[in-house]
Amino acid sequence: MKSLVILISGRGSNMLNIARACAEQQWPARVSAVISNEPEAAGLAAARDMGLAIEVVEHRGYATREAFDSALAGRVEAHAPDLVVLAGFMRVLGPGFVDRFAGRLINIHPSLLPSFPGLRTHARALDAGVRVHGATVHFVTPELDAGPIIAQAVVPVRSDDDEASLATRVQASEHVLYPAVVAGIVRDQVSLEGARVRLSPQMRAAFGVSDIVYAD
Repeated sequence: MKSLVILISGRGSNMLNIARACAEQQWPARVSAVISNEPEAAGLAAARDMGLAIEVVEHRGYATREAFDSALAGRVEAHAPDLVVLAGFMRVLGPGFVDRFAGRLINIHPSLLPSFPGLRTHARALDAGVRVHGATVHFVTPELDAGPIIAQAVVPVRSDDDEASLATRVQASEHVLYPAVVAGIVRDQVSLEGARVRLSPQMRAAFGVSDIVYAD
């Protein structure tokens, strides 16, 4: 039984979808803890209601990013995680934390990386006039939003889209994509060989053409 630790900062919608899928689909894994840097994060109450263990490591209580990262890493490591899942965790983690969990730390980003790393991805996509947008699940490396890509969800950009409508559809695609990727990892259907991600035939079939999920 693999151990999952999920890090959140806000509502935790991706966290909840992963936790539900883990239980309903009987993954060979359990969510050992949900940890937030924000004590008032709505996702903590939702996780507690699901019977999940919750913890808070508030970044404001530490003088430096390195001190916070060290404290957070200690709490994460206490659960012996096979996989650490960033699910709307709004802190940039330093190289010390990332290296400590290298190969078992993943994130979801609301764009088709390498396009639009960082913040305000939906507004930037609309400003750029792209015809497709979406979400990317990737392994985390010290360089922001630049780790090896595991899978992506493609969302067409409609002529009448604004930032809010596009964000809503991208988030809906995340709720399908992220649990599918986590399930594949805990079932040993995803491997990282250097900087290259290998997917099993089952994962490729699940994601369709070129490991991409197409969403309406």
